Amino acid sequence: MHADALSAPRTVASLPPDELARRLDGDGIVLRLPPFAMRIRSPIPVVAQGLRALYPDHVLLEGEDHFVDFHVAVKPRRRLFKSVCVFEMDGFQPFTPLAYGEAFAFLEWGMNWCVTSYCHTWITIHSAVLERNGRVVLLPAPPGSGKSTLCAALMLSGWRLLSDEMALLDPVTGLVTPSPRPVSLKNRSIEVIRQRAPDAGFGPVARDTMKGTVAHMRISADSLARADEPARPAWVVFPRYQQDAPLTITERPRASALVELASNSFNQHVHGRDGFQALARLVDGCACHDLAYGQLDEAIAWFNAQAEAA
Repeated sequence: MHADALSAPRTVASLPPDELARRLDGDGIVLRLPPFAMRIRSPIPVVAQGLRALYPDHVLLEGEDHFVDFHVAVKPRRRLFKSVCVFEMDGFQPFTPLAYGEAFAFLEWGMNWCVTSYCHTWITIHSAVLERNGRVVLLPAPPGSGKSTLCAALMLSGWRLLSDEMALLDPVTGLVTPSPRPVSLKNRSIEVIRQRAPDAGFGPVARDTMKGTVAHMRISADSLARADEPARPAWVVFPRYQQDAPLTITERPRASALVELASNSFNQHVHGRDGFQALARLVDGCACHDLAYGQLDEAIAWFNAQAEAA
């Protein structure tokens, strides 16, 4: 075997399926999810399937000399006449149980909760985040706005994904730290993106959840390879999908954008005055827009034009 192969770090894909399942059912695996490391445990088969499908190239941290940010688990439970699953962080169960078939989606949602609840190095904002030509766009929007669909389509069009769910804003430097993980798609959006990218990697489908049908899409190789590269925000765009509507772009007053970002922040209050001022600096340095779209291609063309503009 070549010496480089011997020294290369192991990835999820390097583990045979039976070994991955055995590890998850035992002490778990420590997965590097930049900028975090998480120990994941679960005996539920769909969790192993999801990790193999969506995190094949993510590095496994092996040995005892790695700091682990979170220890999480998704475990089966029996309730009356049906099986359910519970999410745990350090033995604490913050949520009510979900259906057994939602175990992998539960893991993804639980890992998001760990970051937004406990990581206060950054100001965390509920927003998709992508980068092109060194400039970042934030897409804060409520559920049902088409944010994740647009995020997935932009990534497939060559934008680097920093996150589908949260912007990690450094309050000192003003840069956004990447935290790229699979894009969560719901209901009709799943088929829309499948049709655009038949070769895209998808994980298990969870049906009849509180959010409807949910599936996650694997991030691009470039997004993972550059997961340690922070970037500076250039735009804040509030997207809204409207079926068959023409593309409409309107300038958002910065004061309104600031209020909206603050309301979408999970922990700005923890940072107090410094947090508010960091958000104000973010807005001052960005072009702020509302974007209504009915066709993905029109929206993508507009974003690409902004990225290519001097």
